[in-house]
Amino acid sequence: MASATFRIWRGDGSGGAFQDYATEVSEGMVVLDAVHRIQAEQAPDLACRWNCKAGKCGSCSAEINGRPRLMCMTRLNSLSLEEPVTIEPMRAFPPIRDLVTDVSWNFRVKKQIKKFKPRPPDADDGTWRVAQKDVDRVQEFRKCIECYLCQNVCHVIRDRDSKSKFVGPRFMIRLASLEMHPLDTDDRIPEIRKEFGSGMCNITRCCTEVCPEHIQITDNGIIPLKERVVDRYFDPIAIVGRKLLGIRTRTKTRAEEASEGKAPPASGTGAPKGPA
Repeated sequence: MASATFRIWRGDGSGGAFQDYATEVSEGMVVLDAVHRIQAEQAPDLACRWNCKAGKCGSCSAEINGRPRLMCMTRLNSLSLEEPVTIEPMRAFPPIRDLVTDVSWNFRVKKQIKKFKPRPPDADDGTWRVAQKDVDRVQEFRKCIECYLCQNVCHVIRDRDSKSKFVGPRFMIRLASLEMHPLDTDDRIPEIRKEFGSGMCNITRCCTEVCPEHIQITDNGIIPLKERVVDRYFDPIAIVGRKLLGIRTRTKTRAEEASEGKAPPASGTGAPKGPA
């Protein structure tokens, strides 16, 4: 049986260092298998988060040879075993212990997004009528497993540490799934611009490259949201057209409206939701 060396980061929030572990490997193994073998035979105190081992729970995110990947979906035969394989926690989030990071910031961000608000049913039996192409458009976004690899590789979050200004690719996709949903009536465009930071994204497509579900995060999610923001705030023809037609649209966030004591336009007023 062949042998390989794994250079694993050990430590916690106060600091740490890489430690080498040599272990036997066999055909068909993935990185998570090697980590489990090291836990069983050499380092029972090695902390590692995992659940399904099938690429669907998003728990075992890590950086393998410097690239954000799922440990359970990274086969050893795809890596060079002639040199040590480095495994370290996601750098964009605070380390808790070893390969486990604190991703709770993502949970707090998710709570800030207004929930799905469907229009009244189209039929007496409580059902709706929607075009299949509109359903297909948002179905891609539902594949997200919340592994947060896209958040980890986003340079705005990782390098600039601008979590207070930008919610990251994962939640841009969440917002896109709501804004493009054919049944949703809520208007989140002011929040997308001012609170969630759509303008911070520079369209580098790093997030799309690391997505294990192959979601076209940038092209199908973030760019259409940016286009909607531009239509609302910066397109002179669209602005004049709305004024001539008497269409009311929100330009202030709910927090701004509350501070001024003004009621926002009713949800669902204005131009109907559709392709950006």
